[in-house]
Amino acid sequence: MEFNNTQPIYLQIADYICDKIQLEVWLADQKIPSVRELAVTLEVNPNTVARSYEYLQGQEIIYTRRGMGYFAQANAAQNILKTRRARFMDEELPLLFKKMQLLGIPVSELEQQYQHFIDNQN
Repeated sequence: MEFNNTQPIYLQIADYICDKIQLEVWLADQKIPSVRELAVTLEVNPNTVARSYEYLQGQEIIYTRRGMGYFAQANAAQNILKTRRARFMDEELPLLFKKMQLLGIPVSELEQQYQHFIDNQN
């Protein structure tokens, strides 16, 4: 995993875990890698992964079973989608609209580009 300087590493790791859950690599109520396993895989300090896990527990994405490890919540994918959609609508979309306005790009052109993108995905 390549880390960037735009957000803390523990949040980037949390996004990585959320991606795995949303892509159904890690399923609901399925055990996810231990703190140490993930730290070795990502080549980071276990304390950083532990911080990510604490954060995700607070977000109701993962939970712990005493003596067994960490698991994805039953509704983790829905929680992730809800959180990511809200963040996109509140943070990223206004920036996109501002750039569109500055560049004189009408919404209809964005719709055409979106349709072109969708058509080329199949």
